[in-house]
Amino acid sequence: MRIARQRTLITEIMTAAILTSVSLAQPAKPTMKAIVVHEYGGPEVLKYEDTARPEPKEDQVLVRVIAAGVNPVDDASRSEKYAKFFGITLPFIPGYDIAGVVEKTGANITKFKAGDSVYAYLNLKDGGGYAEYAVATEVEAAPKPKSISFVEAAAVPVVALTAWQALIDTAKLSAGQTILIHGGSGGVGSFAIQIATASTRNQDLLKQLGADVEVDYTQQKFEDVAKDVDVVLDSVGKDTLARSYGVVKKGGFIVTLVARIDQAELDKHRIRGASLGVEPTSNELAEIGKLIDEKKIRVIVSQTFPLSEAVKAQEQVATGHTRGKIVLKVAEEPK
Repeated sequence: MRIARQRTLITEIMTAAILTSVSLAQPAKPTMKAIVVHEYGGPEVLKYEDTARPEPKEDQVLVRVIAAGVNPVDDASRSEKYAKFFGITLPFIPGYDIAGVVEKTGANITKFKAGDSVYAYLNLKDGGGYAEYAVATEVEAAPKPKSISFVEAAAVPVVALTAWQALIDTAKLSAGQTILIHGGSGGVGSFAIQIATASTRNQDLLKQLGADVEVDYTQQKFEDVAKDVDVVLDSVGKDTLARSYGVVKKGGFIVTLVARIDQAELDKHRIRGASLGVEPTSNELAEIGKLIDEKKIRVIVSQTFPLSEAVKAQEQVATGHTRGKIVLKVAEEPK
């Protein structure tokens, strides 16, 4: 009996040793540097750390991120209120604008291959842009415009698609119409500008972008200058939106990006309107890329920060006084 028991113990010890050996032999999962949010709060909750590198699903591409755009929505995603609205769960990696190189493709991907340069608007629920690697679907990604850098390309998707979907898809803007853009020198405004409101220091920029009339909101009320406009694009909300209903001509349109449209005001002024939630659309992103390559759209990047300084980047965006876009440089531009 004693001999049998000893043999059993020896067998158990050998089995444990074999299992341990096998376990140790398993390759470690690849990791990457990223900004991770573990709790809701201010910019201080953005933590630069090592985390697991994502693996693309069948309908995704894995992108080696060269640059990531910074947007006001990135700031909002850190609040519990908006995180729940977007469907974001902790922990998560923020960031929705990326430009980079396809590293790997899922089995069902047909539009891209490894080595392709792409830019993408990642959906608000998943995000993942503030990282060395991110995954995107074919609906979210499009070929990167060839005429601009990866840093410039990362400044495009969210704001350009917002402007496109607000003016073309929603307001049905047509040639010859006038448009009032609140915040004309910012990210969305720099793509959508014709008539804009902006601060004094940005007047020259607005003229370069093609604005016909510039309104300095520190010196003038926009309603004293802009009257009977066809379309208003609002990215400010509150009092600015409330004062905008009265400057739109009958039958005109208001699109707001940051508030709920007031149907009573629309009815009162006999105009139409909508609150816009922008969606990733690869076809429109590809069309925007063509316009950039044709020099019909100019991309403005005001500042860049390394990925490790995402806190500083978000603090700057939160001031509301950024010209164009702020971008995180994640890796060196491919040569």
